Amino acid sequence: SICVSSYAGFLALLRYLNFPMPSLFLSFTVKFDTCREDEVVGFESSDPSFNVRMDGSIYTERDVSNLSEPVQFMVTARSTVLPCAVCAKVLCANRTPLSQGKFQKDGVHKVNQELGIITFPQKQLTGSSGLRRQKRDWVIPPINVPENSRGPFPQMLVSIRSDQDRQIQIRYSITGVGADQPPNEVFSIDPVAGKMFVTKPLDREERSSYHLRAHAVDMNGNKVENPIDLYIYVIDMNDNRPEFRNQVYNGSVAEGAKPGTYVMKVTANDADDDTTANGMVRYRILSQSPHSPIPNMFTINSETGDIVTVAAGLDREKVSQYTIIIQATDMEGNLNFGLSNTATAIISVTDTNDNPPELTARTFSGEVPENRVNIVVANLTVIDRDQPHTQNWNAVYRIINGDPSGHFTIHTDPVSNDGMVTVVKPVDYEMNRAFMLTVLVSNQAPLSDTTQSSQQSTAGVTISVVDVNEPPFFPSNPKLIRFEEGVPAGTTLTTFAANDPDRFMQQIVRYSKLADPANWLNINATNGQIITTAMLNRESPFVKNNIYEATFLAADNGSPPASGTGTLQIYLIDVNDNAPELVPKEAQVCERINSNPINITAADADVDPNVGPFVFELPAFPSSVRRNWTISRLNGDYAQLSLRIQYLESGVYDVPVIVTDSGNPPLSNRSVIKVKVCPCDENGDCTTIGAVAAAGLGTGAIIAILICIIILLTMVLLFVVWMKRREKERQTKQLLIDPEDDVRDNILKYDEEGGGEEDQDYDLSQLQQPESLDHIISKPPGVRRVDERPVVSESQYPIRPVVPHPGDIGDFINEGLRAADNDPTAPPYDSLLVFDYEGSGSTAGSVSSLDSSSTGDQDYDYLNDWGPRFKKLADMYGGGDDD
Repeated sequence: SICVSSYAGFLALLRYLNFPMPSLFLSFTVKFDTCREDEVVGFESSDPSFNVRMDGSIYTERDVSNLSEPVQFMVTARSTVLPCAVCAKVLCANRTPLSQGKFQKDGVHKVNQELGIITFPQKQLTGSSGLRRQKRDWVIPPINVPENSRGPFPQMLVSIRSDQDRQIQIRYSITGVGADQPPNEVFSIDPVAGKMFVTKPLDREERSSYHLRAHAVDMNGNKVENPIDLYIYVIDMNDNRPEFRNQVYNGSVAEGAKPGTYVMKVTANDADDDTTANGMVRYRILSQSPHSPIPNMFTINSETGDIVTVAAGLDREKVSQYTIIIQATDMEGNLNFGLSNTATAIISVTDTNDNPPELTARTFSGEVPENRVNIVVANLTVIDRDQPHTQNWNAVYRIINGDPSGHFTIHTDPVSNDGMVTVVKPVDYEMNRAFMLTVLVSNQAPLSDTTQSSQQSTAGVTISVVDVNEPPFFPSNPKLIRFEEGVPAGTTLTTFAANDPDRFMQQIVRYSKLADPANWLNINATNGQIITTAMLNRESPFVKNNIYEATFLAADNGSPPASGTGTLQIYLIDVNDNAPELVPKEAQVCERINSNPINITAADADVDPNVGPFVFELPAFPSSVRRNWTISRLNGDYAQLSLRIQYLESGVYDVPVIVTDSGNPPLSNRSVIKVKVCPCDENGDCTTIGAVAAAGLGTGAIIAILICIIILLTMVLLFVVWMKRREKERQTKQLLIDPEDDVRDNILKYDEEGGGEEDQDYDLSQLQQPESLDHIISKPPGVRRVDERPVVSESQYPIRPVVPHPGDIGDFINEGLRAADNDPTAPPYDSLLVFDYEGSGSTAGSVSSLDSSSTGDQDYDYLNDWGPRFKKLADMYGGGDDD
C-alpha cells in the first residue's frame, strides 16, 4: 500500500512572501508497505521535474513556483524480489491540500487511484486458491499543515471514505485533541462526504502536532470500519524573532589582554523550530564604541555567542569601557530572509597595575618641634594613573635611608593617596638639628609583568628640628637618701639639683617645694639644697615602709617658662625611741589558783633590732602585787600572768607589769593590766553572778536587781489578765439594737408597698409643717425629729481617739451614741426612725391631696436657723425678693 501527502501549501506561502524557490525542495512523501518487512522497494517518477528517493521523499528538480495549473505524474514502486510494480498518480498544485490515495492490488497488480481520498482498508481478501488472508492496513503518512495560514476557513485537508459507502449510508466522525477534546473544533469533518477541514489558523508554538482518529459508522451507529489514526503536524513558519535573555549584558576584560581572551557570552532564543532554519540563530557585532585603538577589538562566535578579543592594545587609562551592539538573526543568519533582534554588551576594561606611582617632586621638606610625637611634619604627593582606591592605586611609602633610630614613619592618606610623614619618637634639637630622609613609593599590588620594577619613584625629604624651651629635669628621679630618724631641724640632707637640657640657651633654674606631707623639709631656691625644718620620725603616719617622700619643682626663666618635678625619697633608719606597751589591757581569771592564766605580750612601734625579745616582770612596790601574782616567761615575746595564792576574792585588780625591749639602749615601760577575778564553773568559765560581782557590784545591789526583775514580770502578768477580762466583758455585752432591726448582712425587701393608706393606721400629722417652734424648744432632751433644730447653743463633742482599740469598740459606739443623744444641735442620724408608718386618721386622706403654695405666703426664714446642712434650702426659699 502507498500513501502520498501534499506540501504545496508551504510552497504557496514561499511564493506569497516572494522567496526564491529552492532547486531541490521536499514536496511529497510516498510510502510503500509490502508483505515482507525486509523487502527493498525502488521508486520512479514519470515527470523529470520530480525525483523520488529510496525513502519515498519527492523533491523538485527545478523551480515550480510558477505553476499555473496542477501537475500530474506517475510514481512507480518496483519490488526487487517480486516481479511486480505499483503505480500512483500524484497531483501537485499551488493550493492543493494534502493528497493521498489508496491503491488496490489484484492478480495482475492493476492500480486504481482517487486523489485526495483516504479509503478505509478492507478487512479480508480471498485468493484464487480459496485461501483467506488478512490484508495489511494502510499506513497513513502525517498530514502537514503550515501555521499562520490566511485561509479561507474552513480549509479542507483530506477526504475520508469507506469502500462500503456504495451499499450503505456511512457517517464519518473524528475524535481526539483538536476535535472533541480541548482545544475543541480546531478540526471538523463533514459526516456525509467525509471531508476533514481545519477551522482556524494554527500556531506551532502553541501546539506542534495533533493526533486524531477517524470513525465510520452506519445510520444506526454500528461500526462499519476500524478507526484509522490521523497525525497532523503543524509546519513551522519563521514568525518569531530571536529574543535575547537580557537587553544589556555586562562583561569585563583585563587591560593588556592578549588576542583570543574570552570576555563574555550572549544568548538569544528563537521560539521557532530549532531543527529548521527558522530557529537557527546566528550572532554578529554591528558596532563598537569607541573605535580606539581599532574599530574591531572584539569578535563574536556566530553560533555560540562567545565574545573574545581579536587585537591587543586594551588600556584602561585610555578607554575604560566599550559598548558593543550585537545582532541575533534566525534563518542561520540570512539577513535577506531571517528575522533579527539586537542587544547591548557593555565591556569594562579592568585595571592592572601597569602604572607605578610617581612622586610629584624630587625633594620635600618639613619641620618638627623637638620632643613632639604623633604630628605630621611633611606631606608627600604622588600621581598614579591606575584605578583610584584599588590596590593598584594605593601607595605604600617606605623610608629607606636617613632615619636609623626610627623617629619617623609615613602613613598613606586613604582619600588623597598622599604620604604623611609622622613623628613617632621625640627628636632632640641638641642631638640632631635636621634629618635627611630618602623615601621610596610603591603600590599595594605588585607591578604587572609588562612594567619594569626599576621605574619605582624615590624622593628626598628634609626634616628640620625646631628648638623649643625644654623643662629642667632631675638626673635622679626619684632620688633615694638614707638617714636615721630623729634628725634634728636645720640638718642639711642633700642637694637635689636639676639640669636644663637647653644647652644653647642661657637660662636660670629656680627650685620650690611642691609636696611635703609632714612639712619636714625646705629647699634652697638657687642651688636645690634640702634642709630639715623638723625632726624626722619613722613612726609618723606619713612614712610608708620606712620611706618618706617629698616632691620639688624646678622651673627655668625661658619663654615660655618650663618646669620639671623631682621626687626625693628619705629612707629613715629606725632607732630605739619607743618603749613597748603591754597587751592586753584587760583580762579575767578565776579566784582559785591553777585555773586559767593570762597570756600577755608587748607591742613596740620600733622595728628590729629594737623590739623583742621582751622582758616581763612585776614591780617590787606595792608588795601585794608580787604576793598575789606571778609572771612566767613563755618565749621572747609572750609570758603568763597567774595567781600566786590559793584564793583571791572576786573583784577587779590593777596589776602593774614592767616590759623592757631589746634595743640599744633598752627601753622599759610600766603598764597596768586590769584583771577581773571571778568564781568559775567546772569548765573554768566565770559564772554570771561572778561576772557581775567581779564588775564591782555587791550582794545588796544584786538582790535589788533581782527584785526589780520580779516586779516587772508581775506587772506584765497583771496586764495580760486585765486584757483577757476586758475581752470577756466585751463579748457578753448586748447589741445596741435588736437583731431583727440590724441591717447588716440582711436582705431588705423594698418592693412591698401594702394596700395603701386606708388599710393602715398612719399618722400623717407628723409630715405636716409645724406652725411654731415653741413646742420643740419646750421638749426635754432626747431623740428629736429630723426637721427640728433647737435654738440652744451647740455643745461640744468629747474628744475621741482617731482609731479606737479593737477591744474598746463597744465603749466607742456607746460614747458616740450618748454624745449624739445629748447634743440638741445634731440631727438624729444615729436614731432609729420608722419611715413606713404615717399614723392614722389622716385629715388629708392621701398624700396626693397635699398641695404647695406658689404665692410666697409661707415664711422659710427659719431654715437659716437649722445650721449649715440646710443653708442651700434657706438660700432657695428664704431669700424673698432677692431671688
